[in-house]
Amino acid sequence: MSVQRRIGNLSKTCKSGVNALDNVSLTIPAGMYGLLGADGAGRSGIVRALLPIPFALVLFAGLGIPARAQDASKIVDQYIRAAGGTKGISKIQTLAIEGTFTNASDGKAGTFTFDTKLPSRYYSELVADDKSWIEAYNGKSSWHENGAGEVATFLGQESSQLEAAGLYYNARLIHLRRNKLALSLVGRAQVRGKDTWQIEVMAANGIKRQVYFDMATHLIAEERAAIGGIEEAMIYGDYRILDGVKLPYQIELQRGEDTYQIAVTRAVVNGVIGEHVFDFPKKSQAQSPDLKTLFKKLDENQKAIHKIMENYAGTRTEEETEYDGSGKAKKIETSQFTFFYLNGNEVSTLVQKDGKPLREEEQKKENEKAEKRIEQLQRHEAKKEAKQEKDEEEGKEEKDNSDPGIEVFLRACQFVNPRHESFRGQDVLVFDFEPNPEFKPHSLEERVVQKLAGVVWIDEKSLEVARLEAHFVGDVKIAGGLLANVQKGTSLVFEQGFINNEVWLPTYAEAYVGVRVLLLKGLKVSAVARYSDYKKFNVQSLASISKAKEGAEKPPSAPPQP
Repeated sequence: MSVQRRIGNLSKTCKSGVNALDNVSLTIPAGMYGLLGADGAGRSGIVRALLPIPFALVLFAGLGIPARAQDASKIVDQYIRAAGGTKGISKIQTLAIEGTFTNASDGKAGTFTFDTKLPSRYYSELVADDKSWIEAYNGKSSWHENGAGEVATFLGQESSQLEAAGLYYNARLIHLRRNKLALSLVGRAQVRGKDTWQIEVMAANGIKRQVYFDMATHLIAEERAAIGGIEEAMIYGDYRILDGVKLPYQIELQRGEDTYQIAVTRAVVNGVIGEHVFDFPKKSQAQSPDLKTLFKKLDENQKAIHKIMENYAGTRTEEETEYDGSGKAKKIETSQFTFFYLNGNEVSTLVQKDGKPLREEEQKKENEKAEKRIEQLQRHEAKKEAKQEKDEEEGKEEKDNSDPGIEVFLRACQFVNPRHESFRGQDVLVFDFEPNPEFKPHSLEERVVQKLAGVVWIDEKSLEVARLEAHFVGDVKIAGGLLANVQKGTSLVFEQGFINNEVWLPTYAEAYVGVRVLLLKGLKVSAVARYSDYKKFNVQSLASISKAKEGAEKPPSAPPQP
C-alpha cells in the first residue's frame, strides 16, 4: 500500500555540541504498493521509501570496532590459509556434498545432500524411508519440505536464518567486508576435547552463527546456528584436500533432538548445479497470473479504501537497535506512538520513550509537530485539488501522476515460483521476485528497484498484499557512493491484517539497515514496529485538529471518539 510508516525520531548530537539530527524519522512503506508507489498525497514510491534510510541515519556513523574483532579476523585468516588460501577458496562457485547417515536416536539409515551455489544458494536434504526433510534458499525466498511431503515458504526469522546460511556457506569467510560479515571473538571453547576459538559471525541481516576453530589445525571444528527455526550443529572431521581446498568427510549433524552421523561419499567442487535445485518445487507451483493486471487491480483497490482507512486510529510501538562494527548491540531504544491516517498518510505522535510517558513540555512539542504535519498534508491536498479543477476548466486530459513504480517494478524485476499457500489462516498467492538481468537502469529509482529480491504474499480475494519481504542483492550507491551507500543485505519486511472485517491495515514492519554515509564507517541499525489497538473514529473531526490551540484537551495524538 501507499501508506507511509515512520520508524525513528532519531537524534544525534556530535561531541562538538552540534545537533546533527533533531528528531528525524525514516519513512518506509507498509506493503507492496509502498514499494510500487500507489496513489495518495504521500506517493512515497520506491525512491522516497528507501532513500530516507541513509539520510535519516547520516552522522550516526563513526562506530568503533573493538580490538577483539581484529583478533577474530586473525583467527579467520589462519583458517583461510589452512583451508586452501584465498585464491583457492575464492574459485569455488558451486559445492555439492553427498553422503550416507545413521540416525543415532532410532538407528535408521538415509542419505544426505548439501549443495551451495554463488552468490547465496543453499540446499540441505535428509532422505529416509522415502521421506524428505529439506531446507533451501533460492536467493529470493526460503522454503522447506517436511517428512509428510508438505512444502511451505518460511517467514520472518526462519526465512532470515536460511538466507544467512546461504550467504555464509557461499562466502566461506573470505572478503568479509564485501560479503557483509561481522566477526566477534567470544573466547576459548572445547569441541570433542579439542581447544578451539569461538567466533560469532553476524550476517548482513543480523542472524548470528557460532563458529569454532581448532587451535592446532586452524580448521573449523564446529558450527552452530538456527536453521529454519531449529537449532543445528555441524561437527567436522576427516578433512581431505579436493581441488586445492580442504573439505570434511565426516560430519555429525545435530538437528533438534536428532543426531545424524554422516559419511561423505562424494564431493564435487564447481560441478553443474541448476537453479531448479534451489527453487520452490515445481509440483507445488501454481499457474502464474497476469501480473500487470493483478498489480493494476491491487492499485485500484488501494485507492478505493483510502477513505475507509481515515476512520481508524491506533498505536505503534517501535524498538530500534544500533550495532557496533562487530555486530554487538550497543544501544536499544523503544518508543510508542499514537497515529491516524490523513490523505493516505500516517500522522503519528510520540507519547512514550523507553517505557516512560513524555514530560508535559515534551508532549506539547510532539503535539505541535503532529499539528504541523496535518497542516502540511492539508495544504498539499488543497493544491492537488486546485490543479485538478484548473485542468478540468482548461479541458486538459487528466493524467495519472501516481509514482511510476509499478511499471518500473515490472520491467526491472522478474517474477518466479508462483504458488498457493495458507497465510494467517487465509489462502494467498505467493511468488518470488528478483532483478531482471536484461533490464538496463537509467535513473536512481530504477537502480534501486533492480537491486531488490524477495517474496510477496497476496490475498487474491481481498486484492491486498498480506506480507512482503525484500532485501538488497547489491549495494546502492548515492552520488557515486560519496553521499551514501545502502549496503547489500539491507532488508525490509511489511505485514498487514484485515481489521474489523472492513479494511487492511499494517500490523508489522521491520527494517535491518546497513549503510555507509559520507565515506565514514558503516552503520547497522534494526527497527521493528508493531501496530495495535485499532479503533474507529469520525474522520470529520480532523478538520478542526490543525487549528487546535495550545492546551487543547484533544491533541492530534488522540482523535475524538464517535
